[in-house]
Amino acid sequence: MSVPLALPEPARMAVPGVSWQWSQPLSAWVPDLMRALQREPVIVRIVLATVRGSAPREPGVGMLVTPSGIAGTIGGGRLEWEALAAGRSLLEASGPAARVQRIVLGADRGQCCGGVVELWMERYTRADLGLLETATLAARRGAAVLKSSMRGTGVERGVVCQPGADPESNLLLQAPRARALPRLWRSASGDATLLERLDDLLPPLWLYGAGHVGQALARILMELPLRLTWVDSRAEQLPPQSPATVEIWHSLDPVASVAAAPRGARFLVMTHSHPLDYALCRAILERNDFAWAGLIGSMSKAARFRSRLRRDGLAAEAIARLVCPIGIDGITSKWPAAIAVGVAAQIMQDISACADCGHPAHAGAPTESDCPRIACSSCGLSAC
Repeated sequence: MSVPLALPEPARMAVPGVSWQWSQPLSAWVPDLMRALQREPVIVRIVLATVRGSAPREPGVGMLVTPSGIAGTIGGGRLEWEALAAGRSLLEASGPAARVQRIVLGADRGQCCGGVVELWMERYTRADLGLLETATLAARRGAAVLKSSMRGTGVERGVVCQPGADPESNLLLQAPRARALPRLWRSASGDATLLERLDDLLPPLWLYGAGHVGQALARILMELPLRLTWVDSRAEQLPPQSPATVEIWHSLDPVASVAAAPRGARFLVMTHSHPLDYALCRAILERNDFAWAGLIGSMSKAARFRSRLRRDGLAAEAIARLVCPIGIDGITSKWPAAIAVGVAAQIMQDISACADCGHPAHAGAPTESDCPRIACSSCGLSAC
């Protein structure tokens, strides 16, 4: 009779009064802040408002500081340590409600990035929930800008949805979302103003399939800067709960759900059924307003699908946009998580290319002058 080995439990160091949690970036700061204000009466938000040169994170990222903890990150290291110290000083109601701090990321601070950043810090209380609700509703309708201005020791805030308020707001409203970075400036009197776009920056990705690869991929995608919709006909394969950036659909007719995806979405097809895979690919390609469409499978599966799509009358240009096999080159492991890493990397490459291009993925055929620097799936132009 074999006896299983009794392995010791791994050691874990307990810290009294501290509950451990994963460190995660904020996915949508307005709803995150509103939820946090239900628990805490006062919160300081820290925003990486401007970046010159190299920095750990990009402009617009932020974190929330409460009397009992933090949420989000602006890049870690000495930068974040100094930001936290300054942010906590604003929690007291008797002090100023906002401040701007300039930090040089040099060797004297133990950071070798070499860039210069400006941090915008401001205090929010439950009295601001009405303004935050207005901002949420405006962002759902389209382009919207939050204008925050320091006035003495306080902050005046307003939501701008229509051009005409001021030239700076107009520029931010009309910029492509991926390029609509925060704008920070100071008036002649020394007051500072921050403009921020509120509408969702995260690109939509629709994942069809919750098998072993689909589940491994979904776990990775949930941590990436995108808005995931995960669809499967098998309820038992889908998790009962998900993060705020993930929408889970149990659909008995996944093909019908394709019509609900927004223009410019990216699609990944990897269901348990080849006939369902084909029906999904056909429905996606017939829309022809997507940013990217990928199908899991071999070269032979890709050839069979493309041949059948041609017989079914789809245009050659649409068929050519179907990516199969999927995943970056160089990963040979068939472990579900290894496949998922390669596919997730491919998705992020495409998202990054389109963001650098600055052209909306669904805006039609651009000219070469629109995308001079890099090729992306939305325009297909070659880099100069």
